[in-house]
Amino acid sequence: MSNLSKLEFVALAISGNNYLLWVLDAEIHLDAKGLGDTIKEGNEVSSQDKAKAMIVLRRHLDEGLKSEYLTLKVSFQLWTSLKERYDHLKATVLPRALREWIHLRLQDYKTISEYNSVQQYCENGFKKYSELISCLLVAKQHNVLVMKNHEARPTGSAPFQKRMW
Repeated sequence: MSNLSKLEFVALAISGNNYLLWVLDAEIHLDAKGLGDTIKEGNEVSSQDKAKAMIVLRRHLDEGLKSEYLTLKVSFQLWTSLKERYDHLKATVLPRALREWIHLRLQDYKTISEYNSVQQYCENGFKKYSELISCLLVAKQHNVLVMKNHEARPTGSAPFQKRMW
């Protein structure tokens, strides 16, 4: 049976591959509804709030997880059971994600500077193709001029002699 109402955030997969995102989304959503204390130890909340939190958590679980945790009636118990089951992912998934972020290579560009130069032209907000072409032609002319100046007086060459007329 499919969910009849739209989910506020992605349901927790039985594999747990989205556990870290699910925890963050669940905490934010429960806090927004004023139910954040229901998943904390030693909570002093009403049974009505506990039931509301349980509804929110169970709605955002995979069907297999719902049937597996069918006997749990308190949101704190469900929260701690899921934490015991999937919290080890912080030690495995998080370091891999950090490594991937450090070694990030932009897909369509060989270097970061190439990506930045493309972004520069995107940020200028050209409305017409001709505006972009004219800007690129001016940049090309500037580059040619800089190269001519460099070839005439390479970096590190002796300064000009002062002339006395």
